[in-house]
Amino acid sequence: MPVQTVSILDGNEFVVSDIRGDLEATPTDNHGLFRDDTRFLSRWILTINGQRPMLLSINDLAYFRIRFFLALATGTVYVDSHLSVQRQRSVGRRGFHEDIILFNHAHERADLEVRLEAAADFADLFEVKDKVEKKGECYRGVDSGRLVLRYERGTYRRETVITSSEPAEMRDGALFFQVRIPPHAQWSTCLDVAAISRPHHGDAAEARSRRTHSAHASGHELETNLQDWVAGAPKLNSTWAPLEHIYRRSLVDLAALRFRNPAVPGALPAAGLPWFMAIFGRDSLITSFQALPFVPELAATTLRTLALIQGRVIDPFREEEPGKIAHELRLGEMTAFEERPHSPYYGSADSTALFLVLLDEYERWTGDRALVAGLEREARAAIEWVDHYGDRDGDGFIEYERQNTQTGLENQCWKDSGDSIVFADGTLAPTPRGTCELQGYVYDAKLRTARLAREVWDDADWADRLERQARDLKQRFNEAFWIPERGFFALALDGRKRKVDALTSNIGHLLWSGIANKDAAESCARHLMSDALFSGWGVRTMAAGEGSFNPIGYHVGTVWPHDTSIIAWGLRRYGYRKEAARLAWGILEAAELFHHRLPEAFAGYAREATMYPVEYPTACSPQAWATGAPLLLVRTLLGLEPHGEHLVIDPCLPEPIGRLELLDIPGRWGRMDAFGRARLVQ
Repeated sequence: MPVQTVSILDGNEFVVSDIRGDLEATPTDNHGLFRDDTRFLSRWILTINGQRPMLLSINDLAYFRIRFFLALATGTVYVDSHLSVQRQRSVGRRGFHEDIILFNHAHERADLEVRLEAAADFADLFEVKDKVEKKGECYRGVDSGRLVLRYERGTYRRETVITSSEPAEMRDGALFFQVRIPPHAQWSTCLDVAAISRPHHGDAAEARSRRTHSAHASGHELETNLQDWVAGAPKLNSTWAPLEHIYRRSLVDLAALRFRNPAVPGALPAAGLPWFMAIFGRDSLITSFQALPFVPELAATTLRTLALIQGRVIDPFREEEPGKIAHELRLGEMTAFEERPHSPYYGSADSTALFLVLLDEYERWTGDRALVAGLEREARAAIEWVDHYGDRDGDGFIEYERQNTQTGLENQCWKDSGDSIVFADGTLAPTPRGTCELQGYVYDAKLRTARLAREVWDDADWADRLERQARDLKQRFNEAFWIPERGFFALALDGRKRKVDALTSNIGHLLWSGIANKDAAESCARHLMSDALFSGWGVRTMAAGEGSFNPIGYHVGTVWPHDTSIIAWGLRRYGYRKEAARLAWGILEAAELFHHRLPEAFAGYAREATMYPVEYPTACSPQAWATGAPLLLVRTLLGLEPHGEHLVIDPCLPEPIGRLELLDIPGRWGRMDAFGRARLVQ
């Protein structure tokens, strides 16, 4: 069983260790210092006189800084140690800084050998995840009092440089300190681990100087930035106190996940720790949508960044096509050598429509017409992709089939695991696949783009054409996807245009987009709130009783908080306010039991069977759209909707929340307050 891990992060740079602060990467424990999709440190083990200290407690100081309190074990049932240890670590500035402090509590002098074992495998994140062997060579050596770990594969070079403020003997991949501590005194050293992507003459020395002199400044800057971030968001107060903690946790985790691209000012949300600390089209777009009423700047950077890397040419290896919005951008070795297509990779069928949805929603909230005006060309290209590349067979519906059959994603909807698109009997649907929510996203995107065409880009003819196309799509969709004998929409049309008849959470996305006719929406709402789909904590990705249902299957029975938040907003859109509040309450109760931080997914067991939500073992945490879920749920509970220069507020709260207020909500109206009082009886 994997050892419990703790993590600190700042954007795409993060450290995963065990509960003592040691890094010991194994096939099951993905420890390390990671930066730019590369593991720069895979081993970092502290021993004192050959013994690894035992954990006393952990102080989670901030998302980028942590402190471990340790002691040497005495071999009895009591600690009774005369030597205690503190390790304080902060990530940032291309590596991490660690302070090690030893306290001698005895009446006698302590003579100690302190050893820090260090190693780096320089594994690409895909190599870590898929257990792939490396093709280059690793080296280690000592240079001017620095332990240097290096990897080379042709012109591709990565380097880790380790320095200490106290003299150390460096040999055999370790730092040795001979330490004498007087009675009731202490000893300490400051260690800097610098991760260097492209070393050149003088770069290592520069990195050493930068790390030594700026590590604490970096921590101070991050702390100040976090305070400003939280202070700039609306203030939430509630009579149900856990909601305040959940809200703050979401804001802090969004700050931690911010990914900065040198080409675009600001930051956008990376998808999640540990596997997806990179630019992701779908994830960043949905997270930015969830967070719009709270931190709208994320949406602006997401739109600018994805516009910058929008598809320009036809490239089957990367599944790139003109106008297509990217799925994922990676910076590691396997991407550099084109062993993976992620530089960037365009294998998602929904990101392009979601880009248009967010573009309109951003303007509705902020009134920032300058950004929308500047992205007109990209919006037109996105619509062109939807019509000519997204609709692969000309039937009027968007579908996908991977072009890169070696390393491309087989499923290019949000449920992108290989077994997610199946019939009710569990049979896998053949490709190409046109999932139902893709059609809804396109419908919404065309209506929203029509509004922008009319009001911002001054093209009424194009707006009229887009609106006609959207109306036609809605009519054809409700006819082609509806399964009358089951009373819900098909999960997809398969490669033979058969209706994939499994009951899944995807039907809730049709309410979010507005493509479902009202009578169909009523039937879908009943299914979504049924015991088959609603676990009591949230909506399962697949209904209990379906052939492939598995409560711990990634996309075939687990509960994804972001999925439920979208469904709750969709129910609200069709007037099912009480049902939306009930879903929101289930997820928020789960968040409280997950120590206020929602994971990517959790098990789809029935609430009455477990009493507590059951963790999904490999779920990302923090994860962007799970972090954004409470924000969208707060919007749902308060009924926040921009309308011209005004903010509409229509609260509907579950009784346990009692009272909810959100102060200083930013938007084109300036700042406004929203209040809600529970009127629902559970």
